Amino acid sequence: MDGPGAYNPRTVEEVFRDFKGRRAGMIKALTTDVEEFFQQCDPEKENLCLYGFPSEQWEVNLPAEEVPPELPEPALGINFARDGMQEKDWLSLVAVHSDAWLLAVAFYFGARFGFDKNDRKRLFGMINDLPTIFEVVTGTPKKPVKDKSSVSNHSSNKSKPNSKVRSSEPQGKFSKGMQSKEEDEGLDEEDEDEHGDTLCGACGENYASDEFWICCDICEKWFHGKCVKITPARAEHIKQYKCPSCSNKRARLQ
Repeated sequence: MDGPGAYNPRTVEEVFRDFKGRRAGMIKALTTDVEEFFQQCDPEKENLCLYGFPSEQWEVNLPAEEVPPELPEPALGINFARDGMQEKDWLSLVAVHSDAWLLAVAFYFGARFGFDKNDRKRLFGMINDLPTIFEVVTGTPKKPVKDKSSVSNHSSNKSKPNSKVRSSEPQGKFSKGMQSKEEDEGLDEEDEDEHGDTLCGACGENYASDEFWICCDICEKWFHGKCVKITPARAEHIKQYKCPSCSNKRARLQ
């Protein structure tokens, strides 16, 4: 199903690059492109599968006709369950099956090209360092605590810092309230540990203190500003931020 230009990765690094590309495409389908993905999974159609490609693209299509297929196939019939479940649960189910398929494809390549024990161990270690699609879609393993407290400010009429926004400024400014200098230094380290496993709901990458982040007020997932096209200046004027997925859900219900 990889179509023209498909290739067979032969080294651990090439297989991992293939894995990352397919994973990125599937994450895109289940997060930023979720409205289009939802529409394509029509329960009236035949068995449909979600495919991810090394080019970071995704596709909903019928399974391969050849038996056995050139590559392991994703879960069949994801469209049939779409309207019989809560959308959140359905997307989580698709995410779990997508994780299983990605591992199957990676280790298929490993077996086909004779990876030994150490190669397989190294490949799994590289894969295991990335959050699963399920973790990205559901917001696990760790979510930041949304603290609504604001920072008192001695300057006149400054707007309150928004607890849903993160930037390279000290984290205590947004979520810890006024602290002494010594407390601030300790809290910065503590906050880095606390948010270290936080994942962007769009790209699935980990939190970094030198990047601008914003939190959705509906699903409470965090996003890189660049992934959802929100700048720090624009965020200051948003009273309630809704991520692309939650905005699409609301539009569909109206």
